[in-house]
Amino acid sequence: MDIKKVLDNDTLTVKIDGRIDTTTAPVLGDSLSESYDSCKNLIFDFAGVDYISSAGLRILLSAQKIMSKKGEMKLINVSSDIMDIFEVTGFQDILTIE
Repeated sequence: MDIKKVLDNDTLTVKIDGRIDTTTAPVLGDSLSESYDSCKNLIFDFAGVDYISSAGLRILLSAQKIMSKKGEMKLINVSSDIMDIFEVTGFQDILTIE
């Protein structure tokens, strides 16, 4: 998994390429922890994500809880395969997906 972060004013865009699974989810979580204080808005660009496990879903849920207190969070460029996972798990009702 490759993570690229771009901070523009108070909006952090996190572009992820690869799989978010039990091995890579902690890396993503650590990377986000370093960035929460510097942003009010968080955008996940999922164009390059081809798989997300329950560990990855936990990271998104944690990020959503943190960002709901300080701004907003949304996901963009979500593939149909990842969207299927969000629908089966009910995450499409929790997350803002564009």
